Amino acid sequence: MTHDSTTGEHLQQALALVALGVPVLPLREGKGPFGNCRDCTGTPPQCGGRPNMKSAGTCACPRPCHGWAAASTSADVVTSAAWATAWHRAGAVAYHPGGAGVTVVDLDNTDAVAWARETLPVTRTVATTRGEHWIYLGTMQSANGVRPGVDIKSLMAYARWLGPGEGQMVRLPETVTALPRYVVPAGAVASSPVPRAAWTRAVATGCRHTERYVRTGLDKGVAMVTGHREQGAASQAFGVARFLGSLHQQCPGPCGLDALGDEIVGAAVSVGVPDAYAERAVERGFAEAGVAVPSTQKA
Repeated sequence: MTHDSTTGEHLQQALALVALGVPVLPLREGKGPFGNCRDCTGTPPQCGGRPNMKSAGTCACPRPCHGWAAASTSADVVTSAAWATAWHRAGAVAYHPGGAGVTVVDLDNTDAVAWARETLPVTRTVATTRGEHWIYLGTMQSANGVRPGVDIKSLMAYARWLGPGEGQMVRLPETVTALPRYVVPAGAVASSPVPRAAWTRAVATGCRHTERYVRTGLDKGVAMVTGHREQGAASQAFGVARFLGSLHQQCPGPCGLDALGDEIVGAAVSVGVPDAYAERAVERGFAEAGVAVPSTQKA
């Protein structure tokens, strides 16, 4: 196979995913994102934001810089001249799971796969070079090393596209959302994004709703927020918080609203809303719904 035919194959695969609403980006031969261009390098970068793939912000650069944050669902962007050089040098196609409304449990070896088969609900699986990707419907904060050989890839992360996989995708379960709770990211510094709690039934002992009901509403809300990649994500976060909060007005509590808020904030931050601004939007949404969030537990 020639290099040109490989390039065309990657681009055609990316366009097929874009047609399904999946945000895509090219990966270099080493299976990592392409490095930032000159305008996007440095602190602060001249492009306006997103100095690295773990810090969201605005960016006017037309190139596929900033790793996961560059993922696009626009065929015009993906086929643009600014992306052409990257496609010519690409070694693979990646996608932003959080932007597609899914979470990937990346199992890096046979031991991790064996653990998943014993512990996690069966869902769609994709074979990888050394293990498997288990894909669940719904989003959460990403985290590496939640167990030996197990990473979570969802919001603010990318995953290599290795095919559609096999099996029926099921909703993101508590057994997965609880995994990052006590993980401290390696090399975390003061400027690193704050790890956010995931909502589980364990923090909502006074909620009158079922876990499925709450998570279905939350997943839909998060998808609405992450769907506003260009503008309006903060306003959408406010609306989602107001709506979800209104559902818990009659609950005796606690309902884990702080954890619900964390996930909404995380979704907004993943598409470029400054952390403090996203937090204020969610707090206002809950306040307008007439529900209280414990001040000691807010993000």
